[in-house]
Amino acid sequence: MSATQRYPSIAELKDGDKVVGFALLTKKELRQDRNGRDYLDLELTDASGSVGAKVWSDSRALTGDYDRHDFVAFRGTVNTYRDRLQVNVKECRRVTEADRQNGFEESRLIPSTRQDIDELYERLERIYREEVRRPVLRRLAVNALATHGATLREHPAAKSIHHAYRGGLLEHVVSMAELALKVCEHYSELDRDLVLLGVLFHDLGKIREIGAMPVNDYTREGRLVGHLIIGRDLLRESCSAIEDFPADLQLELEHLILSHQGRLEFGSPVEPMTAEALALHFIDDLDSKLAQLRQAREHGDGFQFLRGFGRYVWLGEGSEPVEAAAEQAAGEAEEESDQPGLDLG
Repeated sequence: MSATQRYPSIAELKDGDKVVGFALLTKKELRQDRNGRDYLDLELTDASGSVGAKVWSDSRALTGDYDRHDFVAFRGTVNTYRDRLQVNVKECRRVTEADRQNGFEESRLIPSTRQDIDELYERLERIYREEVRRPVLRRLAVNALATHGATLREHPAAKSIHHAYRGGLLEHVVSMAELALKVCEHYSELDRDLVLLGVLFHDLGKIREIGAMPVNDYTREGRLVGHLIIGRDLLRESCSAIEDFPADLQLELEHLILSHQGRLEFGSPVEPMTAEALALHFIDDLDSKLAQLRQAREHGDGFQFLRGFGRYVWLGEGSEPVEAAAEQAAGEAEEESDQPGLDLG
């Protein structure tokens, strides 16, 4: 392929396309079909989105030298299975430095917020500089941004459920902070400063719970401790750096962090016991749920089962839901592509 050829993004793929290009491999699982033959269940990702992919037993890509979190060069055919696009991968390998001459760029393959990160961060700083009224809490926020801001602006907010891309945590926090201002204006009994500081710290532990893009997977500390406890520890560190920080405010902020997931079965060690904690939980839940719906609409309409909701949701006109069953080996009989072997360098 020539260096000037433009490879289609994942968002541009259509049923029936014969595609060759580059992607970030975000999933690779060895499975068996109903006849006991091995196949690979993959997920290919670029900055525009992701698509499921399969490597069947008749493909030489089945034994290729590539793994999850690798940037890969691939060739395959796009088809539709259960109302979703997927790629039947015929050839796949890790990218090499030579692939840069053929158009490979990491930045094109790392999912990122569609908003401008600099503009988002300016909005975040302005809120905590201008909207927090108590000087001691304003100082706490400003110091936290000075310490963790560079990481916060680049980090994903989750591994997969919502805002799971570069800048996702920043996008989530800014959205929540702006919503919190509106909620606190409507419910004047809420302590706005506490809610805003709760927004800033509630997911800050995720900067150590999960790795930065493109890995975006749980760290050892994340698995063993979790972002609520890590976030509480980050808050304590920030508070200890301010002489005579009020103990009562610190305790309320710790409760906001530890209770923000709302229920014990969702991972919170305590449930919300204050008006501010309840407000923070619902603001967080609303922002994450709507983000999941936005992302789902990009991949289809009709009924879709969303893991974060634990149920089917309706996304507008489209096909009826399908029964959840073990996926069978669709595409095994597909004709071989008439394209030449994978040669991207």
